[in-house]
Amino acid sequence: MFERESSAYAVVRRFQGLGLRFPRRSYGGAWDGKLLWGRLTHSRVLGILANPSYAGTYVFGRHQARKQIGPTGEIRTQSRRMPQGEWRVVIPDHHPGYITWDQFLANRDRLAANRTNCEVLAGPAREGLCLLQGVLICGICGRRLSVRYTGNGGLYPIYQCNWKHREALSRQACMNVAAKPLDDAVADRLVTAVTPLTIQLALEALTRLEERDKAIAAQWRRRIERARYDADLAERRYEAVDPGNRLIAGTLEQPWNDAMQRLIELEAELANFERQTLRTITAEQKRQILQLASDFPRLWTAQTTAARDRKRMLRLLIRDITVTKGREPKLLRLHIRWQGGAIETIELRLSPNRAEAVRYPDAFVAHIRALAATHDDDEIVALLNRNGLKSSTGKRFTVSMIRWIRHKHHIPSPPLPTDTLNVKQVRQRYGVSMWVVYYWIDGGLITAQKRKPGLPYAITITDATDHRLRDWVANSSRIAAPSPNSN
Repeated sequence: MFERESSAYAVVRRFQGLGLRFPRRSYGGAWDGKLLWGRLTHSRVLGILANPSYAGTYVFGRHQARKQIGPTGEIRTQSRRMPQGEWRVVIPDHHPGYITWDQFLANRDRLAANRTNCEVLAGPAREGLCLLQGVLICGICGRRLSVRYTGNGGLYPIYQCNWKHREALSRQACMNVAAKPLDDAVADRLVTAVTPLTIQLALEALTRLEERDKAIAAQWRRRIERARYDADLAERRYEAVDPGNRLIAGTLEQPWNDAMQRLIELEAELANFERQTLRTITAEQKRQILQLASDFPRLWTAQTTAARDRKRMLRLLIRDITVTKGREPKLLRLHIRWQGGAIETIELRLSPNRAEAVRYPDAFVAHIRALAATHDDDEIVALLNRNGLKSSTGKRFTVSMIRWIRHKHHIPSPPLPTDTLNVKQVRQRYGVSMWVVYYWIDGGLITAQKRKPGLPYAITITDATDHRLRDWVANSSRIAAPSPNSN
């Protein structure tokens, strides 16, 4: 059940859902020594999965007690878990086990990967829709990216690394990336990577590794045969000595003991090599692997394949993926580390957001600026629509769109004809407000023309008109000097 559910908590939840009971031995009290059936707990599952006795191996020294003197002088005893290489006694195949030793090691590695109280979180494959949950690593801080569901009802999942922000080391998260582009890119690469040709090449490489491992194992066996011969020779020499010659017998007993100890060490090293390193695969298993390569794309895209199963398949092929940001905006680099040790880099360009998608490119703005030098807004609209150009939202151009583009990018209107002035220039020339200039235009004191509504006035000032306006300004008591802040 742990192999199918992938986590100890899922096993406990499965037991509770099915209403199953689990045995435990009572210690002390009226029920001392009796077998009781009760609820399965999470700690009980962890204790069973981490106990090598269920794999048929006797172990002593998994935990070590250490006494320390406290700050106030009292003696404290602390128990710590010892690494596997420092266990005092390990006897494989001591008794029949429920599982093999390899299964025990695989379960222990999976429990270690499922831990959530370490700095780098991986976690088991869960039911969420995010394919790369627990696999992505931040290229900035080195922590794993977590999943966050945003939008109405959590419809838009994103991968986020906010460790620095959470620890007050940065004002913002390292990265926030939409989940769908990354999932699609890795899924496409995974489907193209698992092909019959690549599987055939992998099997050929595995065959070569098998041949090399068998050659190494053969060398181990020859060393064992030599060590066994030396032990037998030392035994025969010891037995050939007269028991009365104790000094000679004692001299020959030590080489015999050394030879036997060397033989035991070599046999243990060979057993460890065959258990951990030796690669063996049958012809039937090779055929099944090749068949799986042909069915993998169909299995991956099938609607009946759950998201959790896709995550498990992905983790069988990919160890982790480091995400880094490129120099260009919206550019990500995915450094994929495959289970075989190979490293591959994929560049992924994200789609622009809505504001960037509807923003006009610089080349188009430069084209509008060039047209505005000789054409008004109506003429620009006519030219653009005649050439079949569309706006950033896919619509036909209108005068309001062109006016907004000119306002946004500070594009001036077409210049006035030669020897003409606009309202601002007339105001600055005579030192009056613009309302006085409009009064002169409405009263016919100056000649002003507009080519089209919305365009600025083109004012023509002759010498006679200039003298008349200056006299008007000098003798009028109703014209006040313009405010310094007026435009």
